[in-house]
Amino acid sequence: MFIKHIPNAITSLNLLSGCLGVVFAFDGNLKYAGYAILIAAFLDFFDGMAARLLNVSSPIGKQLDSLADMVSFGFLPAVILYQLISQSSGIYNENEWIKYLAFLIAIFSALRLAKFNIDTRQNDSFIGLPTPACALVIISLPYIIERGGFMATIFQSSLSLVILAFILSYLLVAELPLLSLKFKNLSFRENQYRYILVALGIILFAFSNFASIPLIILIYILLSIIQFNIKT
Repeated sequence: MFIKHIPNAITSLNLLSGCLGVVFAFDGNLKYAGYAILIAAFLDFFDGMAARLLNVSSPIGKQLDSLADMVSFGFLPAVILYQLISQSSGIYNENEWIKYLAFLIAIFSALRLAKFNIDTRQNDSFIGLPTPACALVIISLPYIIERGGFMATIFQSSLSLVILAFILSYLLVAELPLLSLKFKNLSFRENQYRYILVALGIILFAFSNFASIPLIILIYILLSIIQFNIKT
């Protein structure tokens, strides 16, 4: 049946978007590369939804999803970070090899995705930072730099970008329970932290656009810590 191939077709478009984003990133067009990640994230959300609605979930779909995510949310953001370090100032001027540390993001994204596929604890929540969230932090950097100001100065430093690569790599594989944004129902009591995150995210994005993403991800981590600590 044609219907059973719809989710995998959406996943394949996610992969295509990631591949095009890599081309944009290597050409130095980091904003278009960021748009490719956003399109991939949109498709990544809907392929799982389509599989559940059509009741056509399959093992190959799960594996294909991880392979597509590795390109769109692992390799592509690593290339963007590689380009940003190449354009940065500070320790990079005397140590050009540090730009290759950007590919720690690709390595730890692969580990994160491999763990997710075999970890039965991650049905209703995540353990470690999801790869799309990591990718969103990285695509926000060109916008932060373009806006100027104190934060732009920080992320124009190669040392800051390398430190960020290490922090994100650690978070990807950390034994840190994090919220899933899947709403099983509309109950505020059962989804209060999700509603708070969505509301704050919309407000912050309205004021600062893509530059607000690192703060939104930080709030996401803090709300997750609060929720899971209260549960335990």
